[in-house]
Amino acid sequence: MSAHVPDVRDADFDAAVLRADRPTLVEFTADWCPPCRQMVPVLEQIAIERPDLGVVKLDVDRNPATAARYGVLSMPTFLLFRDGEPVKQFVGARPKRWILAELADVIDAGPARAR
Repeated sequence: MSAHVPDVRDADFDAAVLRADRPTLVEFTADWCPPCRQMVPVLEQIAIERPDLGVVKLDVDRNPATAARYGVLSMPTFLLFRDGEPVKQFVGARPKRWILAELADVIDAGPARAR
């Protein structure tokens, strides 16, 4: 079973991530980045296993404004957003269990505020 991890763009980032009704993990990625490609199946598994967590990716080469807005310089960079604010950040490919453990306090804290 494969889940689609949607792409977000500069133009729809605010609507898709900042105004999301659940915590959302954003992978800042690039086509030329081998560790980013390594993360694809991991993110798909997380998206399947945690429907209470949004999982999206943003290509930094095609969407430089959002990458610059959050000071992203290395790929992959992961930012977890809740209620429109970044609340966690980590850089580099990580195993699924590490990611879920790192994000547990935010995604298990209950629903984000209604918008």
